[in-house]
Amino acid sequence: MRLFVTLLFLASGLNLPAQNEAYVPDPDPLVQQNLEHWQDIKFGFMMHWGAYSQWGVVESWSLCSEDQPWCSRNGADYTDYVRRYEDLPKTFNPTRFAPEKWAAAAWDAGMRYVVFTTKHHDGFCMFDSRYTDYKITGKDCPFSKNPKADVSKFIFDAFRKKGFRTGAYFSKPDWHCEDYWAPEWATPDRCNNYDIRKHPARWQRFEDFTYNQIEELMTGYGKMDILWLDGGWVRPDSTITEEVRSWGYNLPAWGQDIDMSRIARMARKNQPGILVVDRSVHGPYENYRTPEQQVPGKTLPYPWETCMTMAGGWSYSFDPQYKSARQLVQTLVDIVAKGGNFLLNVAPGPDGELDSLAYQRLREIGSWMKVNDQAIYGTRPLAPYKEGKVCLTQKKDGKKLYLLYLADENEPSMPSRIWLSGLSLPPSARIRMLGDNTGLAWERVGKGFMVQIPEALQKKPASEWVWVLEVSL
Repeated sequence: MRLFVTLLFLASGLNLPAQNEAYVPDPDPLVQQNLEHWQDIKFGFMMHWGAYSQWGVVESWSLCSEDQPWCSRNGADYTDYVRRYEDLPKTFNPTRFAPEKWAAAAWDAGMRYVVFTTKHHDGFCMFDSRYTDYKITGKDCPFSKNPKADVSKFIFDAFRKKGFRTGAYFSKPDWHCEDYWAPEWATPDRCNNYDIRKHPARWQRFEDFTYNQIEELMTGYGKMDILWLDGGWVRPDSTITEEVRSWGYNLPAWGQDIDMSRIARMARKNQPGILVVDRSVHGPYENYRTPEQQVPGKTLPYPWETCMTMAGGWSYSFDPQYKSARQLVQTLVDIVAKGGNFLLNVAPGPDGELDSLAYQRLREIGSWMKVNDQAIYGTRPLAPYKEGKVCLTQKKDGKKLYLLYLADENEPSMPSRIWLSGLSLPPSARIRMLGDNTGLAWERVGKGFMVQIPEALQKKPASEWVWVLEVSL
């Protein structure tokens, strides 16, 4: 018997920038197919990594002269700081770089797609671009002599070999490029520092530079599934709303249009069906949306992905504060129950290795996923998506439902009963705990139902942090 349920699609209760503007579905059937598959695999692995990891500072942002905490230079002289920052590639030598080890750890954690920072805002390329010498394969970088110097290639190859779908993070702004931050003028903020209406040829050079670098990634690095574009202030002026202007920085009057239609056409020509994510620039080139470091309060009426750090910041820190395995697993469950994907960032260090605690967290997540991944992969939201401490998911065909009980921090044992008042089941429904084949007794209570948990399962559930009941209809 099949139970038909209604998905709950409500706007988020959080203040997500411009998230309420209409989503524009892509009409390309291959894009739709790839987006559906992306929504099935749920859990992704992200890495922010660059020469900046040597200092343990926030990625790129200390080059920006805005008065924001993430741009802090601890009182250092700005000009001297920029000079020293831009010299970081001369000492960048991550000799412990072993992407196969990363891929194996992420796969065992249950992650099924990867997004890697090929270039952040500072313009330093973690791939072998022909259009700049500011790159890990540049002659001034000691790692350029390593056989794995083109780290993006080896990362994508290693993850693809394990079975991951691959995504290239690429920063649209480039603070090292003289056609974005021109040396003739000061750089007061994150935006380009000259009026492109007065210097159209210079801006065209930057458009071509951006296009050419993305084309390199779309043609020289194997099958790509996601083009993940950051730097939402680089956008056409037609997309700058009052809400965008309220984000806390000044956008120039001329906009910063880099001709996304040209980029998307090229990307799709070389990588048919690739998902294009022009972050925060709503329209045809934002196949899914990416709330950052937060989880929406409810389900959203479009495809979305929470991107979040495993530790405190996106880039490597010498004193990382890692989230607990319980927090990470429960965040994954909360996101999936609301219809989203979870892209979890882990930052490699300057030696090219992950922290031992990062590997431990991946193993802990993997131990939970090995028991409960059926409640994650290939699921969709089930109204009301959460009741009390129980999140809900369902398989796309509606034949299996999952009740995911979020245990409190000091709750080692399962309750003797789990009751849901807002969901009814047919009499033929069968219930078991994932990781255990014992059938569980249940009964109707009002418009809902109550499941009895045997004492043996209460004391020794099949997994930690989130206990999952499967309902077969």
